[in-house]
Amino acid sequence: MTARRASLGGHAYEFPSLVELMAKATPARSGDVLAGCAAESEAERVAAQTVLADLPLTTFLDEQVVGYDEDDVTRLVLDGHDPAAFAPVRSLTVGAFREWLLARAAEGDEAAISGLARGLTPEMVAAVCKLMRNADLVAVGRRTRVVTGLRSTLGLPGRLASRLQPNHPTDDPVGVTASILDGLLHGCGDAVIGINPATDSPAQTIALLELVDAVIARYEIPTQSCVLAHVTTTLRALDAGAPVDLVFQSVAGTQGGNEGFGVTLGQLAEARAGALELGRGTVGRNVTYFETGQGSALSAGAHLGVGGRPVDQQTLECRAYGVARAFDPLLVNTVVGFIGPEYLYDGKQVVRAGLEDHFCGKLLGLPMGVDVCYTNHTDVDGDDTDTLTLLLGAAGCSFVIAVPGSDDVMLHYQSLSFQDVLTARQVLDLRPAPEFETWLQRMDLVDDAGRVRALAPDAPQARALLAAAR
Repeated sequence: MTARRASLGGHAYEFPSLVELMAKATPARSGDVLAGCAAESEAERVAAQTVLADLPLTTFLDEQVVGYDEDDVTRLVLDGHDPAAFAPVRSLTVGAFREWLLARAAEGDEAAISGLARGLTPEMVAAVCKLMRNADLVAVGRRTRVVTGLRSTLGLPGRLASRLQPNHPTDDPVGVTASILDGLLHGCGDAVIGINPATDSPAQTIALLELVDAVIARYEIPTQSCVLAHVTTTLRALDAGAPVDLVFQSVAGTQGGNEGFGVTLGQLAEARAGALELGRGTVGRNVTYFETGQGSALSAGAHLGVGGRPVDQQTLECRAYGVARAFDPLLVNTVVGFIGPEYLYDGKQVVRAGLEDHFCGKLLGLPMGVDVCYTNHTDVDGDDTDTLTLLLGAAGCSFVIAVPGSDDVMLHYQSLSFQDVLTARQVLDLRPAPEFETWLQRMDLVDDAGRVRALAPDAPQARALLAAAR
C-alpha cells in the first residue's frame, strides 16, 4: 500500500491508500460525509483529484479497493478483465484517459469509446468520472453506444425509451390495467412494462405477469414485461411455467451488499439461464434487468474496503455495474434519488449522481437508464428532475421510468410522468424504440409527425386496449 501526496496552497496532503484517494477525490455528497470518507475541504478534494489524475490506469489492476480474496464482485471483475479491449488505453493515466475520451467524443468516434467496455474495471471508470464536469459526462455518454434487445431494440441513436411503471398499492388488476392503458396511450412502455409488486408472493407475481402478458400478446405490442420481484421469487415463477420475459434483481457493488439484498451471483446465473430457455425474444436475447443506486452498500453496512476503510458510494455504484455486466442485461437503471438525503442531499447532488451513473454504466458496456426520482423529504423538486431528464436525453440515455402523474402511489416517491417523456422526446428530437414506434403508428396513436394523439377515453384505440386488458 503506497501513500500518495500532493501540495496545494502551501499545505501538504497525504492519501494513505487507494480507497482514501478515491473517496477524497469524489465531488461532494452527503453519503460520503455519513460514511466518514469525504474530503474535509474543497482544497483537499482538488489535491486528491490532482493525484488521481496522475495515477496510471494499470494501478487498478494491481491494487484493489475491495479485496480480491474476500469479495466475489472483485473476483468477478478482475477474472473477466479483457486485456485486448484495454490495450488502446493501457499506457494512460486517469487524467490522460479523460482527455482521450473527450477527444474521441468530439470526433464522434463511438466505436473507439464503446470498444473499451470489457477492458475497463469499475474503479477505472469511477476514477475518470471524478475528474469530469457535468458537460463532460454528457459529451462522452452521448458517444458511447450500447444496443440491446428482446422484443424491442434499445440504445439506438436518436431514441429515448421508457419503462411504463403501473404500480398499485394493493396490486389491484383494475388499477394496474388503468395505468398500463394510460402509459400506452402516451407512447410509453417501449423499454418494459415493469411492475413493482406490493408483495413478494409467487402467486401474485405470476398473476401480474399473466395480466401484462395478455395485453402484450393480444395486440402484439413489441415490448417486454417484468414483475420486479426478488430473483428467488422469479425462479419459482419460472418453475411454475409463468411467462417471464425479464429476470429482475437489485444489486450492489460488494458481496456483502448483495447478501443484504438476499442474492448471490449463482442465483442470478440460474435465473438468467431459465429465462433464456423460454426463448421469448424476437429481436434479441437479453433477458435480465438490474436496478442500482448510490448508497445501497452503505445502507446495508457493506461499504468497507481494503483495511476496513469506507469506500465512497460512487465507486461502489460502479462496482454494481460490474455485477450487472456479467449477465448481459437488456436494461440497467440507477434509481438515483430514491434512498433519501442521507446519500444525495439536494437537487445538485441528484443531478450530478444521475449523470455520473449514466456515464459510468455506459462506459462499462451497460444499456443504462435512470429513474429520475426523489423522495419527498429530500431538497429536490420538479425543476431538478426536468434538468436531469433533459441532460440525460442529450447524453443518449437508453431509457427513463415514468408513472401516472409523476407520483408513485405504491413506493411513495416522485418520478417522471408519461408527459415528461413526451416533452423530452419533443424538445430533443428523440423517438421511441423503432419496433414500438411502428406499433404506435399501426394503432393510430401517433400522427404523421410522430406526435402522440390527444385521445378521448372512448376513442377506438383506447377501447381496444382496455378490452385487451380485461
